[in-house]
Amino acid sequence: MKRLSKFLLEKELTRGKVDTTLFIKRKMNDILLVKIYVDDIIFGATNDYLCKEFSNDMQSEFEVSMMGELNFFLGLQIKQTKIGIFINQSKYCKKLHKRFGMENAKLMATPMSTTCYLDKDEGGKSIHLKQYRDMIGSLLYLSASRPDIMFSLVTFG
Repeated sequence: MKRLSKFLLEKELTRGKVDTTLFIKRKMNDILLVKIYVDDIIFGATNDYLCKEFSNDMQSEFEVSMMGELNFFLGLQIKQTKIGIFINQSKYCKKLHKRFGMENAKLMATPMSTTCYLDKDEGGKSIHLKQYRDMIGSLLYLSASRPDIMFSLVTFG
């Protein structure tokens, strides 16, 4: 990371103030963003020239594999269109359904019913605390791309 950081700084990128694994290069009205995660790098720019320049610089200094347009990163599915970039975790959701035995669960239009009121079930069956925490943690990770589920998580977490 030190060698890569030094290289990026020499190429006139600046390190992010909050996220030190984010590097930024501004050129006129354009911007190049470079994000490093362990041994993966994703980058994008407001114009193709900055991307090509960065790609050439990296290939001249490091052994790199260019994967093309970003479609999948750290469990996130990414779709890029002319109107924007869309991120979802549908594969992760399906994996969670299977992991917690909920493949046949009824789908809801909203993440939390507004007509159902829950009370403490004094005579109910005890839950497995580790599995419950595992479910909540998995949903917290999912909330990175689904902020609309956060209220439900806070309510039941």
